[in-house]
Amino acid sequence: MSMEIAAFEDLQETITMRKEGAVLQSEIAHGELTMTVRPAALVDFIGFLKADGACRFTTLIDITAIDWPERERRFDIVYHFLSMHLNQRIRVKAEVREDEIVPSIVEIHPGANWYEREVFDMYGLLFSGHPDLRRILTDYGFRGYPLRKDFPTTGYVEVRYDEEQKRVVYEPVKLTQEYRQFDFMSPWEGAEYILPGDEKGEGA
Repeated sequence: MSMEIAAFEDLQETITMRKEGAVLQSEIAHGELTMTVRPAALVDFIGFLKADGACRFTTLIDITAIDWPERERRFDIVYHFLSMHLNQRIRVKAEVREDEIVPSIVEIHPGANWYEREVFDMYGLLFSGHPDLRRILTDYGFRGYPLRKDFPTTGYVEVRYDEEQKRVVYEPVKLTQEYRQFDFMSPWEGAEYILPGDEKGEGA
């Protein structure tokens, strides 16, 4: 067993023992420790990771989400932290429903402000206690949440500059959702079209 894995196992055991009621699952994979916690315990758990002397995960690296449309708890909210004291990283995950409000961690990590706004903008997840929860990457009046798996690749509206009106205008996208559907058939499997160069196969 490598020293790195041993260190992760010690950390895993320490955190699980001290926050037993919060941790639902933990695993060490690909050189990283991942802990899944109850959504209601997020703030307390992340505060513990930052303040506890055995952890000291004081640097917030990122907050993101993962969309699992087929699941009842559709989203994973994912946090990445760094402990420069331990020279280790940890990933914290929580499964949340589409209508569930996630507690903000801005009071613990002020840098979470823009990360939480990005998750709201891209996935539509709401954060309670956030001081200024509004879109950060998309335009004013944008419809939908681009990183949800049911969001069409073309979007719902397109933006262009109208020379006659001398301003930017929004128009519905004219491509339909069917634009995303592909049959993945090749000309050699009964497709109704002939690609250039395949004419020689006719009548053979």
